[in-house]
Amino acid sequence: MVALLSTTATASYLCRVNLSVAGTFMMRELGLSQQAMGQVFSAFLVGYALCQIPGGMLADRFGAPKVLAWAALAWVAATAGIVGAGTSVAILLAMRCLLGVAEAPTFPAAAQAISRAIPAGQRGRANGMVVAAIGLGSAIAPPLITFLMVRWGWRTAVLFSSVPALAVGLAWLAICRTSVARQSPPTRRGFRGLPRSRSFVLLTVSYTLQGYVGYIFVFWFYLYLVDVRHFDLLRGALFGSLPWLISIVSIPLGGWLFDRVAFDRRAIPIAGLAGSGLFIAIGAHAANAYLAATCLALATALVLSVEGPFWATMTVIAGPNSGAAGGVMNMGSNLGGLISPALTPVLAASIGWEGALLLSGGLAVIAALLWFGVSTENAATAA
Repeated sequence: MVALLSTTATASYLCRVNLSVAGTFMMRELGLSQQAMGQVFSAFLVGYALCQIPGGMLADRFGAPKVLAWAALAWVAATAGIVGAGTSVAILLAMRCLLGVAEAPTFPAAAQAISRAIPAGQRGRANGMVVAAIGLGSAIAPPLITFLMVRWGWRTAVLFSSVPALAVGLAWLAICRTSVARQSPPTRRGFRGLPRSRSFVLLTVSYTLQGYVGYIFVFWFYLYLVDVRHFDLLRGALFGSLPWLISIVSIPLGGWLFDRVAFDRRAIPIAGLAGSGLFIAIGAHAANAYLAATCLALATALVLSVEGPFWATMTVIAGPNSGAAGGVMNMGSNLGGLISPALTPVLAASIGWEGALLLSGGLAVIAALLWFGVSTENAATAA
């Protein structure tokens, strides 16, 4: 199950970040400014953020396999709609929003599946492995899509990026009627089952700030390297893959450490978030482009390394309602992510890219401080 959930996450991120790489060619062909491209990025997050809770509730009600099967097939359809949009920016925005709606259940459904199948003491590692797959998808995207779009254009490259989504959608359909799909009865509590503790509120706020920081690098890192640090397309693609390659290790490592630490578990997410803020500050200010790219790649890997602790803590707090609760928490993250892709180029035009990145580094530190108010005693006891 964890392997297939990880593969699904990889496929989802290929569909999600494909335009981040193809954006250079798209902006030239369609005459889009950086601000307009930011709106295209944010269109995805409108649908994605707003449908997190309904997507999680669907997973609680019908089970993760069935929800993920139809969701993955919808990613393929939405990506085809983007490719077929022609020069219509309105259709492009609409298709990206629909892709966001279709991708909304991905991680709440994964959390729901893990909460039902994996013991509490192993959920940090399990969630870390699933979320680490986003690093794989994001690492594959820059070189793969660059290679394809240089030869056959951005539309062919974007359409090809949805092939893994088709494969995982068919795989989930194939197992929907197995015992995995029926391992425990569904819950119908909906909003009544959502946790209302102080720890859950602080966890969600911290994850919102983490999302603001993380999505800057999801959508703008490649273009930042090419347009601001003046890397050519090939070097931009190689360095654009660096944070995601590192995160393939950092994300499961963060979850493993969270499960294994004998003292206060909060040390892991606090260190990851605060360390990310520090490296953002160094990278934003560095005069050398290679040093800047390396520091920002490390910052991205650190801000993503806390995914396992976030999701593992949430599943213990929420129990059988982890789908809906995960939707709430992930909605917060993506509301932060909804703001940052559109706001960052505006801030960069006003105060420069260094100032815009320093702001995100400060928010990462605040996210770390919020963890001092999150109780992990329940998670430790359950483990």
